[in-house]
Amino acid sequence: MQNIPNEEMAALWNGASGQAWVDEQALLDQTYQPIEKLLADAVTASGARSVLDIGCGSGATTLAVTRILGPRGQATGIDISEPLISVARIRAQRAGLAANFIRADAQTHAFAPASFDMMISRFGVMFFENPVAAFANLRRASTNTGALRLVVFRSIAENPFMTTAERAAAPILPNIPARKANAPGQFGFADPRHVQRILEESGWSGVELAPIDVECAFEATALERFFTRLGPVGHALRDADEGLRNQASQRIRAAFQPFVRGAEVRFIAALWMVSARAAS
Repeated sequence: MQNIPNEEMAALWNGASGQAWVDEQALLDQTYQPIEKLLADAVTASGARSVLDIGCGSGATTLAVTRILGPRGQATGIDISEPLISVARIRAQRAGLAANFIRADAQTHAFAPASFDMMISRFGVMFFENPVAAFANLRRASTNTGALRLVVFRSIAENPFMTTAERAAAPILPNIPARKANAPGQFGFADPRHVQRILEESGWSGVELAPIDVECAFEATALERFFTRLGPVGHALRDADEGLRNQASQRIRAAFQPFVRGAEVRFIAALWMVSARAAS
C-alpha cells in the first residue's frame, strides 16, 4: 500500500491557515466545545487508558481527555501543523497536564504497534491524501481491542452555515476553490459509503455512522474574524486589496444575519459520529 505524503496539507497547515487557527484558538474552542464534550464522554464510557487524538490542532480535545484519564492513562495528540502543536504543548504546560503531542503526519508516522486502545478525532481526519493508507497506519497503532470515534461533517447541504461566506462572496471572489465530493477537506467524509469503504479497506470493522446535530455558538463580535480569517474565504481574502476585502465583508456579513441571535451567532452543525473497532 502506497503512503502518499500530505504535501499540500502540510504546506497549508504550516503556513497561513495554521497561523490563522492559532490566532483564533479561543474562538474555535468556544464554538466546538460541545463536540469536544461528546468525544470526552465517549472516552469516559470506553474505559480507555491510552488515547490518540488525530489531527488535534491546538490541543483542546487532547487536554480534555487528559483531565479525564488523570494519572491512570495517557492522551497523545498528533497534528501535521507545527504552529498548532507548539500552542498545544504550551497549553498543556500552563495547565500542568501531562498530555503528549507529536508534530507529524498520522498517515505515515511510525507509531509503536498496538500502543493505543482508543483513537478519537474532532474534524481532524478528512484531510488525508490517501485515507486508506492513513487508517491502515492507525489500525497498526491500535490494540486488537481498540476503538475509533470520529466526528466529521455531514453534507454541504445539511451545513449551510459553513458555506455561507463562500456563497455570498463567490460573485466577487472567483478564486475560491470549488468543493469536490470525497476530496480531502472539510466535507471529505460526508458520504457514509465512502467512509465505510475507507475504514473497512484499512482493516477496521463494525463501522457505524450515527447522525448527530450539535448546536454551536460564539460571540457575535467575532463573526467578522470567523469569515475573514478561516476557511476558503479567509484564504481567498489574504491577497485581496482593501477595497475588495471591504466589499466582500459587507456581502458576507449580510448573508450571516439569519444566524445572529442577539449577542451570539448560533448554528447547527450536522455531523456524523463514526464508530469502528480494531477487532475483526
